[in-house]
Amino acid sequence: TATFLIMGDICTRNCLFCAVDKGKPQPLNPQEPENVAQAVKAMELKYAVITSVTRDDLPDGGAHHFAQTIRAIKQLNPKVKVEVLIPDFQGNLDSLKIVFEACPDVVNHNLETPQNIYSKINRPYQFYNRSLKVLDEAKKAGFITKSGLMVGLGEKEEDILKTFEDLREISCDLLTIGQYLQPTKKNCPVVRYYSPQEFLWLKKQALNYGFKAVESGPLVRSSFKAAEMARKLIL
Repeated sequence: TATFLIMGDICTRNCLFCAVDKGKPQPLNPQEPENVAQAVKAMELKYAVITSVTRDDLPDGGAHHFAQTIRAIKQLNPKVKVEVLIPDFQGNLDSLKIVFEACPDVVNHNLETPQNIYSKINRPYQFYNRSLKVLDEAKKAGFITKSGLMVGLGEKEEDILKTFEDLREISCDLLTIGQYLQPTKKNCPVVRYYSPQEFLWLKKQALNYGFKAVESGPLVRSSFKAAEMARKLIL
């Protein structure tokens, strides 16, 4: 398994948990989908995760580029499974449809934190519901869905459990839970560090809510054991 970041390394948003550079991104590289497909082949991968910065500067948010990358990988590597970790595309359903039509095997979109933490990380409160809508649309389209949370930003136990509930109400299948780590002094400080035992407790609670697979630990990130998680659901 390997994860590929497409569409550059400059993000158009300014979330305060993230270390990615913010600013005006470069134009898309039209050769990138084929380059990623060739890299997947050269690395002899069985599972590829495709993610990106958020590109609000593009009319479709980069949906066509995602779709081209998925198709290029599958055309050159027919047996490879592809998971996409997508942005919210500003809630544009047409953009989501473009990605869905390329037939990824798993659609991942991170809520990142419970809703009450969004103001702290410089995300509008309503973006939480937008993100749930992305996952809901993916599930309605028949995809395996996945999301991820960070803990350690001041959330309470009941906030985390409410987030589990929100995700399961839209039948989200897979979940990752990891410790927030402050990338730079400009980012949000860590409010507290969770113990390994607490991460195990969160995993048990999430499984009790009905998630098909959960990875929970201090260093867990979105693509952690991605193939192993998806394998439980991919025929």
